[in-house]
Amino acid sequence: MLKDSFRKYLTEAIGSDNALVAFSAFDTPASVSVRLNPFKPSALMEGLKGSQVEWSPYGFLLQERPVFTLDPLFHAGAYYVQDSSSMFVAHVLRQYLQDFPSGRPLKVLDLCAAPGGKTTDAAASLRESRGDAFLLVANEVMKQRCSVLSTNVALWGDPNIVVTNDDPRAFAAMEGFFDIIIADVPCSGEGMFRKDAQAVEQWSEDNVQMCAARQKRIVADVWNSLAEGGIFIYSTCTFNRYENDLNASWIVNELGAEVLTSGVKDKAAGVINTGSGYSLVPGHVPGEGQYCAAFRKTSAGSRTQDKYGSYSYSRPSRTPLKKDPAMATLENLFTCKMSFRQKGQTYIAVPMELEGLVAQVESYLHVMSEGCAAGVLKGRDFVPDADLALCIKLSPNAYESVSVDRDTALSFLKKEAILLPDAPRGIVLLEYGSVPLGFVKNIGNRCNNLHPSARRIRMEI
Repeated sequence: MLKDSFRKYLTEAIGSDNALVAFSAFDTPASVSVRLNPFKPSALMEGLKGSQVEWSPYGFLLQERPVFTLDPLFHAGAYYVQDSSSMFVAHVLRQYLQDFPSGRPLKVLDLCAAPGGKTTDAAASLRESRGDAFLLVANEVMKQRCSVLSTNVALWGDPNIVVTNDDPRAFAAMEGFFDIIIADVPCSGEGMFRKDAQAVEQWSEDNVQMCAARQKRIVADVWNSLAEGGIFIYSTCTFNRYENDLNASWIVNELGAEVLTSGVKDKAAGVINTGSGYSLVPGHVPGEGQYCAAFRKTSAGSRTQDKYGSYSYSRPSRTPLKKDPAMATLENLFTCKMSFRQKGQTYIAVPMELEGLVAQVESYLHVMSEGCAAGVLKGRDFVPDADLALCIKLSPNAYESVSVDRDTALSFLKKEAILLPDAPRGIVLLEYGSVPLGFVKNIGNRCNNLHPSARRIRMEI
């Protein structure tokens, strides 16, 4: 049951006629959509496709919700399950990528990144536009959610992503570092009403006001890290003016920015222009709730990091790899030049072009993961990490590969014993539908399953 105060807020935000359409749609089932990974093509993904999302070249609306847990391609990072309205944020991002000159890596921050939908969408857009020349920092303040983010980033497989675990105020010291910031800020969750009945019950005017104030604090804290002339993309999964257009006006007037709208509505039927931004509302679009606005920074604004003081920590020491016995193996694993370091016993590969930028990020922030975890050296044997199998820069000649059927793939993902009688001995890369899935060590009469226990399927099949 929608509260009268919510009905009033929605009517104020999108107009009475638009609101009437939305009120009827809140009683209908939520939509289901996926976004394909363009760098992990597979013919088997054709079965997942439905109608294409108008504002996403990778997004598809499905007629029904399959059991994603039982699809090996889901675990291989071949696609991401994401609400179609949420994909609009990357649509806005793509409008402005050509505003930045080539010749240097583009530096982008996804500030409130967990669980990783917008991060992986942004990574695909950046790679298609900039090739290898970008660094995407994906931050999440909550440690448990940051762990989920790190896993989803690893499954996606792009080594140009760094995952950090910091409060937004930590970024204030990184003056002018980022070219683009995406801030999908915590909100009152009106866009979750069709998915979560508790969201309807917990909604209140007081919570809206609290969220609006918190959103201003988050944006103000991170503003100093955006370069002048940089792009700021602000989004919520809610509809009311207080968290959306009124906060957009506050950004313009208090922090120093201009609202951008050029090209954003292309291929975006049903999206409502609210004045400062765009609102995606059930009944008008197939997906759930999303608001998005884009700005160009015109000044440093009126608030700086002085309120909190400096916020940084010493960069963790890395084990030098000169004369390291694993180097001969490491250098043949990837299709691009990598810089290698050790984190504990694990060898980490970071794209060579980004080495200096990653070091800068590490000097300010708590980095949870960066680049690609390549593996560990056990005696004379190099044991590849599970993330290496999923990396889009893994060389096709690095390991012998074997294509497996669905039953074998699911057994592997459950971390059960499997047999590959016709496969070569040693480390073998399993593929499903031409997409790398993970490693086993074939010892003849059985295979040692190298799939991580933390990621194994627990569902009964």
